[in-house]
Amino acid sequence: MGSGTWATAIAKMLTGNGHALNWCVRDQSTVDYLVARRHNPKYLSSVHFEMGLLNLMTDFRKLIDESEVIILAVPSAYVEEYFNGLEHGALVHKKIVSAIKGIIPSSNKLVNDFLRERFNLPLTDYFTIMGPCHAEEVAAEKLSYLTFSGADIETCKTIAQHFNSGYVNTVVNNDVYGVQYAAVLKNIYALGAGIAHGLEYGDNFQSVLIANCADEMAGFLKKAGIQHIEVGVHEEEDPVTHVKNTSYAASVYLGDLLVTCYSLYSRNRTFGNMIGKGYSVKSAQLELNMVAEGYNAAKCIHLLNSKLGAEMPIASTIYEILWENVNPRSGYKQMEAVLV
Repeated sequence: MGSGTWATAIAKMLTGNGHALNWCVRDQSTVDYLVARRHNPKYLSSVHFEMGLLNLMTDFRKLIDESEVIILAVPSAYVEEYFNGLEHGALVHKKIVSAIKGIIPSSNKLVNDFLRERFNLPLTDYFTIMGPCHAEEVAAEKLSYLTFSGADIETCKTIAQHFNSGYVNTVVNNDVYGVQYAAVLKNIYALGAGIAHGLEYGDNFQSVLIANCADEMAGFLKKAGIQHIEVGVHEEEDPVTHVKNTSYAASVYLGDLLVTCYSLYSRNRTFGNMIGKGYSVKSAQLELNMVAEGYNAAKCIHLLNSKLGAEMPIASTIYEILWENVNPRSGYKQMEAVLV
């Protein structure tokens, strides 16, 4: 489900490995364009598809009915809209794979918690795809790493195998909550890195800012009950592959934070850069013409942390700039004093 850059990249990875899939996109014009031109009209237009492997549709209910595994690759703010109207038992015996790096704003819940409450989806039927991975580099077939998480580790491994290729390596763990919270936080921090760039801070400040973001993220994760997030601490490893267990220094944590904060492909960094340069939130949204997950995430994490009580001066400053009209330069001037 989805037709943006990440959804298109996922479709490329799967069809490139010879897998047929049902692909549900938002409107019929996108279907017609794909059929006629074999590429997405708006995103990753360099990617051409083998159309015999695609069953295109616009009806999400049909996608659910005709698929055993459903990959969600839409902005978190739209999740409720897509699932509205589905009966309570619609997801029985289905596997849900979320490529969503955000919290559902209306309920302040991660996708798995929303699906459990609405459809009684067990955690064992829920999996995630996380980075660090930019869709644009997948399109260019530059070596990328994907992290798959699931409570049912054997099924998670099977799902991940469908994505392995000469340019995609996959990592599997059972850290479902940790990787999702980390993905939400890194989008906020990438937006903050963009604000700093727009304010014309240099690389020296950026390095200190992002190092502090990593520390702040680890503090939140600990408060949220996430385990195994200490740098250099790996209590056990897979006896067959000898892969280490997840730590917050792993690619899905620190790696995704770094690439999202620094890469010019990052929409959150781009959005933040516009805010730092003086754009209003509304004008930045119109200019970007894509969803920057860090915007809604800043408010969601602010609300969640009001109960958890983690020390989050960076995330709090970004929230105040985006949602309480604090001047970016004033906010960052105050934040300078708390960075170490």
